Amino acid sequence: MTIWRSFEEIPADLAASAVTIGNFDGVHRGHRAVIARARERAAALGVPLVAVTFDPHPMAVLRPDHAPTMLTTLEERAVLLAEVGVDHVLALPFDLAMAGWTPQEFVDRVLVGDLRARAVVVGANFRFGHRAAGDVAFLVAAGQAAGFEAVGVELDGGPQVWSSTYVRTCLAAGDVAGAAEALGRPFSVRGVVVRGDQRGRELGYPTANVPTGGLTAAPADGVYAGWLHRADTGETFPTAISVGTNPTFDGDRYRRVEGYVLDRTDLELYGVEVEVSFVDRLRGMVAFDGIDALVEQMADDVRRAREVLGA
Repeated sequence: MTIWRSFEEIPADLAASAVTIGNFDGVHRGHRAVIARARERAAALGVPLVAVTFDPHPMAVLRPDHAPTMLTTLEERAVLLAEVGVDHVLALPFDLAMAGWTPQEFVDRVLVGDLRARAVVVGANFRFGHRAAGDVAFLVAAGQAAGFEAVGVELDGGPQVWSSTYVRTCLAAGDVAGAAEALGRPFSVRGVVVRGDQRGRELGYPTANVPTGGLTAAPADGVYAGWLHRADTGETFPTAISVGTNPTFDGDRYRRVEGYVLDRTDLELYGVEVEVSFVDRLRGMVAFDGIDALVEQMADDVRRAREVLGA
């Protein structure tokens, strides 16, 4: 997998390609249906498959106050795209100048000029160009004139249309099972474990503290059952996960994801890159009257997490 972060990084000897276009945030089941069709066309034509995406997300440039939290980083998207058959990712550096391109400019400069597309596959609701003036019908007509085929693929999952927005809606409600259904895998948060306030350790439940930034999606505050995967050793552990601000303790107001590996107090995870995956929600976040009530609830959370995970 190669990530091209500018037009200059595209190899000059790229003779032809099949192209799929989108933000691909989360690489959910709808994205995978589009990519599967694009992969078929790439194989039939004997050309590499290039996924064109945008970095940053266009909304972060056009309407920053309405920009969505991201389900995946660019690097995470690239890994997921490679897993479903994409050969290269072109991450267009989206800015106001690019936002002003007409649909025809996008076709001429990106699809024809740089990628020499012979097939283009997008979602049926795909829009592009200045003020989203271009759609699948425009792309099909432009392809007929320029010598490439274009097709739009429906993102239906039965009654549900899979989308990154749908995944975010599930997460905001704490419905990590619904998010997993749309993604085709459990939703996860990745990061390097940092040293927290160590209250969990003092209470007998040491946790791995994974910071979440304001632009990174996370489930609603609460307690979840899931898994913690160590990037350094490849080990995976059953885990009780807390998302929130620890309301029992005054003054603790920054949001975090904390994972307690069941029955393990010997793990040293500071500085280790981990992936925390969410399987099911156990309860919402509440403030307790005192430490004893909190510890009693934590013990019950661990018991229920063990049941959910079969650990």
